[in-house]
Amino acid sequence: MKANALIAKIEINAPIEKVWALWSNPEDIKQWNNMSADWHTTSAENDLAPGGRFLYVMALRDGSFHFDFSGTYDEVKINDFISYTLDNGRRTENTFTGINPVTLTEVFEPDETQPLDMQRDFCQAVLDSFKAYVESKA
Repeated sequence: MKANALIAKIEINAPIEKVWALWSNPEDIKQWNNMSADWHTTSAENDLAPGGRFLYVMALRDGSFHFDFSGTYDEVKINDFISYTLDNGRRTENTFTGINPVTLTEVFEPDETQPLDMQRDFCQAVLDSFKAYVESKA
C-alpha cells in the first residue's frame, strides 16, 4: 500500500455475518453501492475469492455518465479482511473488526488525477450508504 493511501471508516450496528453477506452479494451491492441518490449501480458481478474478479457498473441516474469499477481479489479472509487490486493497478484493503457492531475500515490508494478530498468523500459516502442499507435490514 502506498504511503498516500486514504482511509474511510464506519461502524455498523449488525452482526458480522450479515455485514459480510450484504457486502459480497451482487444483488445487495446494487442496492447500496452509490454515493448519493443521483447514482446507482446498474450491474454487479462478484467472485469473492483470491484471484476472483468483480465488476460494478456505476452510473448517474440521468444516464449522462457511467463507469466500471473492476478488479481482482488478492486476499480474502471471511468475516475479517479483503484486499484487491483495481484494473488500473491501485490497491484497496477492507478490514472488518468486531462481531456486533462491526467497524469497516477501507484503506485505498488514490487516483493521482482526482482531488484527494473528493475521493475520500466518495468512498465515505459509499460506506455510509452501505451502513444505512445493512441497518435497514436488521
